[in-house]
Parts: sequence; structure tokens; C-alpha cells
Amino acid sequence: MNIYEVARKAGVSIATVSRVINNSSTVRPETREKVEAALKELKYRPNDIARSLVVKSTHTIGVLASDVRDSYYANAIYILEQEFRKLGYHMILCNTGGGLEKRKGYMGLLLEKKVDGIVLVGSVFREKAGNRHILDTASVVPVVMLNSFLDGENIYSVKCDDEAATEEIVESLVRRGYREIVYVYDVDSFSGLAKLDGFRAGMKEAGLECRPYSILKTESGITGGGKALEQLEAANASYRAIAASEDILAAGVLKALKRRGKKVPEDVAVFGYNDSVIARCTSPGLSSVDNKVGALAKAAANILCWVLHGEEIPSHHTIVPELVFRQSCP
Repeated sequence: MNIYEVARKAGVSIATVSRVINNSSTVRPETREKVEAALKELKYRPNDIARSLVVKSTHTIGVLASDVRDSYYANAIYILEQEFRKLGYHMILCNTGGGLEKRKGYMGLLLEKKVDGIVLVGSVFREKAGNRHILDTASVVPVVMLNSFLDGENIYSVKCDDEAATEEIVESLVRRGYREIVYVYDVDSFSGLAKLDGFRAGMKEAGLECRPYSILKTESGITGGGKALEQLEAANASYRAIAASEDILAAGVLKALKRRGKKVPEDVAVFGYNDSVIARCTSPGLSSVDNKVGALAKAAANILCWVLHGEEIPSHHTIVPELVFRQSCP
């Protein structure tokens, strides 16, 4: 049971529930009745919620990530914890998985724990079907979105320019003589779509047509990279370079190319994304994009602390990525 369930039952925002509990005079009588009925029906003790919504610093920050096993998220979380500790804050980490209801539940739990603010790590937290839950949370505490973006009061974003990075990958490949370029990706997240837009823009700028197999969506993980190559081979598609939205996908591509006896980069150039430890462990070494996860995490921590200390700052911040060249595309 959490504040979101009370709000959903009453058909109001969590901010309205907070105002009712704190006896705000700005709530209409009929709305107050609905909220109080929901509190009673759900057997929720109003004093517990009231205590959780008192405007009083606990020096605690809530951090949500969809999968802490992922190296990108793990790196961001580690740096966030280090930065918040330096700034005098404790951190509560929630591993949400991919389900929307679980994310909402954790946001409600963090509000009940009286966190001072919340950081959402990764672009997966921006939902296609609507983001009322984030807007409602931001009506109670400031929210920082790490590598994502959402317009709203008390919401701040710090993101990598993923679109510019993938456009630059295409430009770099074309300069090296590659014109039959394929892009492989796995998710339609905010970041994923930005990368996709960058690929299309890069192809257009180079005067290259996106053919039927120029863009392939596949499953996540190393297996996804292999399956993407299987699609290309089954279609007898012509390709000289493959750019992937994640290093793990690119690693799968490298393995599949090796099984087929193709040399990298002589036969096919390969580019990854994230410049993770994977890029330095493949053979040949994987060219990739350093999307500055450390800088993003440090910026997110500082932005939230500045807001909590009453400083006026812009709501949107962008960090420029950097291409890193290794043997797969020297």
C-alpha cells in the first residue's frame, strides 16, 4: 500500500492527497470527501502519510534504476552514491525492473520514506503512455532525470546528446569510405529514439539512402547482436559497417562475424555505444561512444543538491559525448 494507491482510488494526484492530509484550505469539499473515503476504504492511517509528507529534510535521496546489473546503470549508481555522500546525503536505491506499476510503487515508497528528492537513472523512465506519475511525484519533491527529459514543474534533466553522437558515427564511417552502413538497436526509449534519429540524420547528410535492412531492431543483449547479423545474412543484404546502440549488441555482432569468417575491420567495421568495459574486452577492441556517464551522474547529483538549497538553475542540461576509436573501426 502506498500514496499512489490512495490517489488512484480517489482519482486525484498525490499532491492532492498530501493537501487533504495536511488540511490545506485549497482543496474543494467534494475532492476532500473522495480522498478521505479512499483513505478509510484502504485502511491507510492518515498520520503515517502525513508524517511522510512533512516538509523537513531527511538528507536522503531516492534513486531508481531499471536494472542494477547493467554496467551503465551500475556505473551511474556508484558515482551518484559517491557524490551524494560528499554532499552530505544518504541514498536509497530501488531496482524497478521494467514494469510501470512497480516504478510507481517505488516512487510512492520513497515519498513515504520522506526522501528530499529523486533521481531516475536512464531513459526508460519516460513512458510512451503518459508520465502523470512523474509529474505528481515532482509536485512533492524535485525529480532529476538522468539521460532523459520531461517537461514539468520541479523536474530537471541532464542528458547526453545521443542524437549528435550517432550522427557523428555515420559521418566518421563515411569519411573512412564505408557507405553500406547498418544500424542495430534494441529499445525505443528516449535515448534509443534519439540515437535512431541521429543515424537517420547522418545518412541523409551523407546522401545515403536508408535501405530495407539499414535499420534493424533486435532483442537486447549479446544474443541480439548475433540475431541482427543472421537477419542480414538471411536477406543476402550488402553491408560494410554496422553501428549498434549498445556495446553489448556490438559484441554480439563481432562474435557472429567471426563465426562467418569475416574480418573486422577489413570486411566489416563495427561501432558500439557506451564505451563500457565490454568495448575494451572484445577482440578486436570495439570503437564506441563515451556517453560520459560519470559526468552525467555527477551533474545529476549536483543539480538536485542545488535545487534543494534553493538555487535557481536551468531545468535542462546537455553533455557532449565523445567517439573513441579502437581496432574495430580505426
